[in-house]
Order: sequence, then C-alpha cells, then structure tokens
Amino acid sequence: MRVLVLYAHPVETSYGAALHAAVLEGLTAAGHTIDDCDLYAEGFEPVLSRDERLAYHTVPDNQAGVADYVRRLKAAEAVVLVHPVWNFGYPAILKGFVDRVFLPGVSFKLEAGRVKPALHNIGSLLAVATYGADPLRAFLAGDPPRKLATRVLRATIRPGARIRYLAHYDMNRSTDDSRARFLAEVRAAAAALR
Repeated sequence: MRVLVLYAHPVETSYGAALHAAVLEGLTAAGHTIDDCDLYAEGFEPVLSRDERLAYHTVPDNQAGVADYVRRLKAAEAVVLVHPVWNFGYPAILKGFVDRVFLPGVSFKLEAGRVKPALHNIGSLLAVATYGADPLRAFLAGDPPRKLATRVLRATIRPGARIRYLAHYDMNRSTDDSRARFLAEVRAAAAALR
C-alpha cells in the first residue's frame, strides 16, 4: 500500500522524531511503499497567500502553488499524521498543509452546494499525537486535533475508511516507560495499517 506520512516537528532529537521513526519502521516491516513528507525538512510554506485564497474555488488553478503535494496526496492509499499538539491545535506547518493542500477539487467537491469527499484513494488514516495536557484538559478544550482527524479529514477520504487516533497525553509528566509503551503501540499500529 502507498502511504503518505505527514510529519510535523522541527526538532530532530525530539520524542516526536522517535515516533516518526517508529511509524516508518512499522510501515517498512509491513512492506508498504512510503512517501515520507517531513514538512519542516521540506521547507513547506504553511501560509495561504492572498492569491491562493482568491483562487481557492477555481479548480485546477487553486493547486498551482502546491501541485507536487496534491500529486502525493492523490497517489496515497493511506495517510499517517505524526505531530505534537500545541495550544490544543496542530503545529502551524501541519495546519497550513491542510489549508493549502486539502482543496476543492482535491479533497472535496461541491455538488449542488453540498460537499462530497474526493479522496476516495485513501482507505486508512492513522494519526499519532502527543499532548502536554492530560486527557481531561484536552477533553475540556474540545480536543480539536482529534476532531480534525476523526471528523474533518474523515469526511474527505473514502467513506468507511479505517481511522485510528493514537495520543500520548500528559507528556509533561511522561516517564521512560510510558514513552516506550507508546512507541511500541505506534510501531504496531503502523505495521497493522490496512
């Protein structure tokens, strides 16, 4: 299976980098073809420009600045997100990827005023996230990253696609043991991706 990994962390020695490596190990062990998109390493520009916003609904002109990323997204059969949660949201670079690449004509179509999913090529979505907050604080804040993955992105991919959201909460008080257990869970989830 062709898997697009969207990784968003600027520090190569972070726990996020270890999670990214665990995802790649699991996918490799399962024999998947991996398109590893390290947004920071690739220098992805997250800011939606004025011109891009004006062309947002003009298909295919809206894809001009991100055509290679659109191609990679459309070639994927599964997507894996690996990111920290900062201020109860995606890192700006990942949010910018969603804003600039999940476009009309790419991730959804407007038909008679209704939004229809367009990424039928994607049959699985795995999200791997770390939170400084504990589960209760994330819940009380509405847990936007979980909702973006399990509701918003789900609505753009194949109906009935498999969705899995893995989170290590309370990183501020994590232990070597809790981090090792989560790494093993992530590696296994990546290897089991179908």
